[in-house]
Amino acid sequence: MTDPYRRFYPLQEDFRAPFARDRDRVLHCGSFRRLEYKTQVFLNHEGDYFRTRLTHSLEVSQIARTLARQLGLDEALAEVIALSHDLGHTPFGHVGGDALDRLVRESGHPNGFEHNFQSFRVVTTLEKRYKAFDGLNLTFATLEGILKHSPPYDKPFFPDWIRQVFALDRHPSLEAMIVDHADAIAYTSHDIDDGIKYGLIAFADLEDLELSRRVDAIVRGEGVEPDEHLYRHRFVAGLIRVLVEDLIAHSRAAVETLRADRPLCATIPADEPAPVGFSPAIATALKRLKKRLYERLYRHEHIVRNMYAGKRCVEALYRAYTEEPDLLPVTQKALFERRAPHRVIADTIASMTDRFAMKSYHQIYGLTLR
Repeated sequence: MTDPYRRFYPLQEDFRAPFARDRDRVLHCGSFRRLEYKTQVFLNHEGDYFRTRLTHSLEVSQIARTLARQLGLDEALAEVIALSHDLGHTPFGHVGGDALDRLVRESGHPNGFEHNFQSFRVVTTLEKRYKAFDGLNLTFATLEGILKHSPPYDKPFFPDWIRQVFALDRHPSLEAMIVDHADAIAYTSHDIDDGIKYGLIAFADLEDLELSRRVDAIVRGEGVEPDEHLYRHRFVAGLIRVLVEDLIAHSRAAVETLRADRPLCATIPADEPAPVGFSPAIATALKRLKKRLYERLYRHEHIVRNMYAGKRCVEALYRAYTEEPDLLPVTQKALFERRAPHRVIADTIASMTDRFAMKSYHQIYGLTLR
């Protein structure tokens, strides 16, 4: 097993533990700060209440830390993977990434764009904080967790050096698997919160689902009725509680069997069942809830309209920078000497916040997206 604390470049140790040091480097990087103005579901300018990629990452981190602590795993490792897992997201959420992927492929480059791998590239290549090397020089366990926090682990576009360094035929650390589930818990619960707050869905849209009925019983047991203002807050908290408690109960025995004194990196074959997960009943119920949210919330005309505008913004920026590279900042044009132009352009757009992308669109085309 590769040493989970190893880094690609020598580092003088200080008073911090290795994964705490990784966390600090992620928290202080520019890509993390820009998550504040990147879309989760609702565009950032639509209101101060709605989640962004930053608040989502913080919620995933909180849930992942709780899970790691309860399962006796490395809390700091789970935290830094959670804080890093969305660093590669484009403006305008998944539609921005899908648009970039299609544009890069249509430009004749089959590797395309994928936001999970982009998060890995952010911390290994794109962030520049040190003179001697690119990236943040994070530990192997953190990098593996970012690269492999959700299956399938092997992607056809991975360069050969990744296959040589990371065991893509094996599950990542238990902490990385925890983050994958914490991500699902966080976005499912807070998308319900934001969707109901905005009036795009109602609890009536969910009331026939098994998981909703179970959470409703918990909330009513607290003395809170559906017509009360507190119901939405208590429902979201109850949903998180049900999912977290189930994952802990269903995973504890397997984790205790596998747990070692240091992070368990790439030791379990990927074709074997993952030791971290929900019970079959809750996994099925959660799948049905996600399907309902896709039908009633994510495909709501308001969301689709805004995401369509965001997609067109990404498409227009890619076309403009491809046709006229001098539109790019000087620092980005200088990278053409080291990287393929299409990758520099995709990296530039992926790094943008929603509002900066819209501002750039307006400056180039003289139009305002609404």
